Parts: sequence; structure tokens; C-alpha cells
Amino acid sequence: MKQWQRIIAVCAASIGLGLLSATPALAADLVLKGDAKCTRCHDEADSPQLLQIATTRHGVRGDARTPSCTSCHGESVQHLGQKGSGTPPKPDRTFGKKTANSSDELSSACMTCHKGTNRNYWDGSQHASNDVACSSCHKIHDQNDKVRSKKTQTEVCFTCHKNERNETHKISAHPLADGKMACSDCHNTHGSPGTKLLKKATLNETCYTCHAEKRGPFLWEHQPSTENCASCHTPHGSNISPLLKSRSPFMCSQC
Repeated sequence: MKQWQRIIAVCAASIGLGLLSATPALAADLVLKGDAKCTRCHDEADSPQLLQIATTRHGVRGDARTPSCTSCHGESVQHLGQKGSGTPPKPDRTFGKKTANSSDELSSACMTCHKGTNRNYWDGSQHASNDVACSSCHKIHDQNDKVRSKKTQTEVCFTCHKNERNETHKISAHPLADGKMACSDCHNTHGSPGTKLLKKATLNETCYTCHAEKRGPFLWEHQPSTENCASCHTPHGSNISPLLKSRSPFMCSQC
């Protein structure tokens, strides 16, 4: 018996086949029909190791919402029907750099389950408009998805946003390198009604989520700061502390 077969048998025994008794039709598709067709060929010898998805939330068999392989990759009849030697045709949907599917096709497969909340503004967002798919940032089969951890999220974002990566290495910067902050603390990467994918409608409201002491109201307001924090500060990094665009008094004399 292969390792993956032993894992399934142990898991089924440990949960007392609760999923089968609760949702028999779904369980039959997940274990007997859907995934079993794929695991006839895909095993622990795969590279990359596709069966690691069993260690992620997408592999939790006790959850009725758990998808099967075909939920994401499509029915893939020709791929499953491959006989003899040779390279089989690819599944209907393949997630990765070398894929024939459009970003809209790939993202729509994810959006069938992942609806609402912070994904309400995905359609028309900067990422969607620039052919970025969910799988461009997320690694579904990996137990540790880098983009979901503050310590490693910037590695994923900086593969595209290289200017911002350079700025974060300047003398004055937010503590991204220390893992105390992540890009998603300020930006909603799935879309936003504000500019630059900001989590709040304006830059100031986004800054105030951490810098509440700068919100006011004050008796004497400095007009540039109430209009836009970026009038004086550059958010990703500066060689002038604290994140100033220019040294005083030169910055002040600009206004």
C-alpha cells in the first residue's frame, strides 16, 4: 500500500467516517471518485509534491466545503484518460507560470468558493487588470503559503514591486524586514475602493490605523498633513528620518 493510501485509511478511521455519514454524496466524490482518479498516478514521488495539499485547509476532509482536485483543475477527461507511455495532456486548468489558461479563468475557479469580504473589489482591481491570478501569489498545495505570513509575504510582493523593495532598504522604513508589518497591513491586494489598493478609502485613514495619535483633532491643524500624509512622508522608505521626502527647512520652504 502506498503512503498516500495509508494516510487516507488512517484519517478515515480516526474521524470515524464522520464525513461519509454527514454528507455521503460529497464524501464519495472527494474520496472515491474525484481525488482517487488523480491519486492513481500522483503520489509522494511527485515533484513538486502535490499531495502536500492534504496538510492545508484545502485538504481538510472534515469540512463539507473542502474541494476536490477537479473542483479546481476541471474534469480534465483527456488528462485522466491517458493510457500508455508519453506525456499526458494537461488538466483543463493548470496553475503556474507555464499555463495556457488566462488569469481570469484561474481566478474564477478560486472565486467560486472565495467570495465576498476583502475580495469584493477584485474585478477591476489593479492586480486583476494586469493579468495577475490568485495562483500568481498563493501556493495552494504548500502547507506554508508565504504570502499569508508577515515574515515572508514581502518576498512574494517584491518579485513584482521592485522599486518598493529598494525603498524598504533605506535608512528610515517601516519594519517590514523584521516581520512586524506586512504589505497587507496597508494594502488590500484583492482590490479596494481607494487608490493604490489601500485598505481604507484614503491614505490618511490607512496611516491612522497605526498612527492614531496623528489623527487629532488639534487646536492648530497643519493643513498639508490633514490633506495627505504623503505631502511630507514617503511610505515605503527614505534616507531621511522619519520617512521624510526632504530635509527641513527645505521641505517646508517648498510650500
